[in-house]
Amino acid sequence: MNYMNFQVVEADFSNQDHCEAIPTLIDDYARDPVGRGEGLQKEILERIVPGLAAHPSALVLLAYDGDRPVGIANCFVGFSTFAARPLINVHDLAVIMEYRGQGIGEKLLRSVETKANELGCCKLTLEVREDNRARRLYERFGFGDFSTAEEGTKTIFLEKKLGGRRSCLIEP
Repeated sequence: MNYMNFQVVEADFSNQDHCEAIPTLIDDYARDPVGRGEGLQKEILERIVPGLAAHPSALVLLAYDGDRPVGIANCFVGFSTFAARPLINVHDLAVIMEYRGQGIGEKLLRSVETKANELGCCKLTLEVREDNRARRLYERFGFGDFSTAEEGTKTIFLEKKLGGRRSCLIEP
């Protein structure tokens, strides 16, 4: 892996460069076939940073090649009631196309894990599409299907969209 030249930083919502990088990277991810296959609406892009900044559990890590943002991990700190400890959910992990395969996703995940250990978290969670090539990275990193020890029953991720629109765009 050749990711020694890349730097990962925790996003600072008062830093203009970070605030410009976040929607750009998320939009790039949305355009990927494992994202949505299309860019995000302008009003959504404009609300990403204020929404994340207002969310008390948001944790955003950015990967840079020099001054160029090349990857992002959008995470949220949650709480495991069964362990009575915090956890981190990796909501988005994305690397721009021309930087894939260089270890940036792994470096982002290692940074998330470091932050989780600092916070005393009991686990990292994420959901991933079955056809997402990043699954191999997640499995190498130690992610696996969640199942209860007693039953061996696999847990599935479900969603219910609100607002009646695919983008869940809620009018202010």
